[in-house]
Amino acid sequence: MSLSITQHTLEKLENLLKDFGYKVRYEKGNFKTGFCIIETSKMVVINKFSNLESKINALAELIKGLELEDSHLSDKQKQFYYSLKQTKLQF
Repeated sequence: MSLSITQHTLEKLENLLKDFGYKVRYEKGNFKTGFCIIETSKMVVINKFSNLESKINALAELIKGLELEDSHLSDKQKQFYYSLKQTKLQF
């Protein structure tokens, strides 16, 4: 699976994180990786000045690195989550 660089893909990634209990915010920042995660509050902050591809890659990279409990996800969300976990990201 490769991720298409569309607004829809970004929304799917945001929704997946929200279903895992994370809040996604877009703020200005000087962090270079594209995102910052505040573990204790389950908040993800994305650099709002990043382009669409960088935002998608940052969220996908973050999701791939988290071990999350998926029992409450819909079948469609589970399928997206597991296909994402197996996707090789290209930067």
